[in-house]
Amino acid sequence: MKQIEVPYVGLFEIAHSAGEHALMVFAVSLILAMVVVLSAWQLVQRYGVPRENGGLSPKVLLVVSLTVSFAIIVGAAALFAAIAAEIGAGETLGRLDQAFADGMASAVPISVVRTFALVTHLGDAWVLAVWCVLGAAALTIRRRYALAIGFTLAIVGNGLLNTIIKHIFERARPVHDVSIATATGWSFPSGHSSGSLVTYGIIAYVLVRVLPDGWRLPVIVAATLIAITTASSRVFLRVHFASDVLAGFALGTVWLVACILSIELTRRYWPKPRRQS
Repeated sequence: MKQIEVPYVGLFEIAHSAGEHALMVFAVSLILAMVVVLSAWQLVQRYGVPRENGGLSPKVLLVVSLTVSFAIIVGAAALFAAIAAEIGAGETLGRLDQAFADGMASAVPISVVRTFALVTHLGDAWVLAVWCVLGAAALTIRRRYALAIGFTLAIVGNGLLNTIIKHIFERARPVHDVSIATATGWSFPSGHSSGSLVTYGIIAYVLVRVLPDGWRLPVIVAATLIAITTASSRVFLRVHFASDVLAGFALGTVWLVACILSIELTRRYWPKPRRQS
């Protein structure tokens, strides 16, 4: 057994060191996410418009949109599956998770942890439920019934999906300071991670649909910032392992992209009722 573990000693040391520099890891992750978001936005602005404005034709744009969406879904699902296969108590990923958590516990200041304890409430189930009700109500008042249904199904469906998967894997949570944060239930995948990504992501999608051009990029950036910070807070509070959060993000990505794709296809290609003369 010791001979098998020898090649992984270096990985455990790297994970422990990364935990000691968790704030830097968080900052780098946030920067990379923003780079991806800004790059994607530039591509959408350049190619995601009708041909007469210099973009792609509607048919080509449809093919590209479907291809990119399915690629994201398959990639995120593959990441989730790879993590799920390695979270057992005797698996290398589980021990890397613990090494990262131990590094954080020994180096991250308590003031930082308490700050993240405040931020984490943005992903609480009741907060997401409030956003769901308010968003659905606002869309219903504006008579955007199909969008209201899609908005609600995205948030509620993710919550149900996450709960089901938690009971399938039944991974115990890491030991944490209950005086700062408490969490019950199973650990894998992180509900705050998937819930924040889906909820604030679908809110951003709706706002991008209704707000003027100048507000769209700030909304997307704000949603990205909230989702990543809320998800990261679960690791800093040690109520989730890092792999729980990454898996939650992967699961949320699959569900969010599938929901947005379904809404867009319904909006664009569902037969509209004929007006009576």
